[in-house]
Amino acid sequence: MSPDLFPPGEVHVPLAEAMRPRSIDEVAGQPHLLGEGKPLRLAFESRQAHSMIFWGPPGVGKTTLARLTAQTFQCEFIAMSAVMAGVKDIRQAIETAEQSRLRSARQTLLFIDEIHRFNKAQQDALLPHIESGLFVFVGATTENPSFEVNAALLSRAQVYVLQPLQQDDLQQLFWRARERHFPALSFEQATIEMLTELADGDARRMLTLLEQVGHAAESAGLSHIDSTWAASLVARNPQRFDKGGDQFYDQISALHKSVRGSHPDAALYWLSRMLVSGADPLYLARRIVRMAWEDIGLADPRAMQIANDAALTYERLGSPEGELALGQAVIYLAVAAKSNAGYQAFNQAMAFARNDQSRAVPVHLRNAPTRLMKELGYGHDYRYAHDEPGAYAAGETYLPDGLAEPGWYQPTDRGLEARIAEKLARLKQLDAQANQPAEEN
Repeated sequence: MSPDLFPPGEVHVPLAEAMRPRSIDEVAGQPHLLGEGKPLRLAFESRQAHSMIFWGPPGVGKTTLARLTAQTFQCEFIAMSAVMAGVKDIRQAIETAEQSRLRSARQTLLFIDEIHRFNKAQQDALLPHIESGLFVFVGATTENPSFEVNAALLSRAQVYVLQPLQQDDLQQLFWRARERHFPALSFEQATIEMLTELADGDARRMLTLLEQVGHAAESAGLSHIDSTWAASLVARNPQRFDKGGDQFYDQISALHKSVRGSHPDAALYWLSRMLVSGADPLYLARRIVRMAWEDIGLADPRAMQIANDAALTYERLGSPEGELALGQAVIYLAVAAKSNAGYQAFNQAMAFARNDQSRAVPVHLRNAPTRLMKELGYGHDYRYAHDEPGAYAAGETYLPDGLAEPGWYQPTDRGLEARIAEKLARLKQLDAQANQPAEEN
């Protein structure tokens, strides 16, 4: 029977908590905020407390920076999670802050993790107390505060954007933690690279992996840890991805723009990233169909067919077989000729129709199913295109009376649209020739 890792009575503190930085100089990463002369370091050095929101993925130091802010500004620290807290908890925090101000004249820093989980009423409850200076507000969120935080609260706080940690940052943190907590263990470089890569920019995840491997090695009596043994212990977590959240739409945007930019490898990368991370393939299939219509259009009509066929193939085969069809479609769309002429023309026509008056259909274009309608002239002088030379009624008009040719559709010189442009130019010449005698008279 293996000995207990943590004897009775000994409180285990997770490595991620034990390694929490005690000063901003110990914070891993975020050089764009904490480097010399950078905004957050300057804020700390000024020792002038102000409300702020830390926005970034998990494990990049949001909570740590909130604690260090309270420490630097010598504030009382109250922390709560918006996942669990409600208006009652906010009231209690306000009472505590008021008592602290009366007792010690110290300002209180109220830290709310996952602030985006608070509804409008809960966020609004903070406003008067931020304005009065009762407490400094610090929020943390993994979601875009532009969408998830009330404008009134957002205007009272400085937003600092935190980035995922780089490999160098994680490896430095790895060595620091090993020296403090696992000094008897040695790790081959391949093991360190594997663990920091699995962390995927998340310091907490990396420290948890190190703790898991370190304790397992101690229990097994190992002193040197190679990558093969370590890999047998840890599970490969999916990459950062939040269905319906900010990262989700960022990756969708990257996929769409890679297709539009005619870069098949980048398009495949983003598609694969999303599939591996758990995105709904049917949602991706719908987006791929949209890309075909929006960015390729009539420059290559086969793109629409391939995109639709890929979606149907996935519906029939499911994962993983059907995912190949989505990948093939993305490649085709990326290399296809591009045109948004049809997309723009449709949007312009829709905007015009929404704002224009209700123009009457010209009499010669109206349907005449009854004798009365025929007697009223409906359909009179309509020219049946198939009876005209080249199946084109040169000089005929199909727009409402008084509406000039809007010219919404302007085909490009790429793919099939180049031929479409040539045809439209030729038809325009025929119209000009057909109208010439009437203009001369």
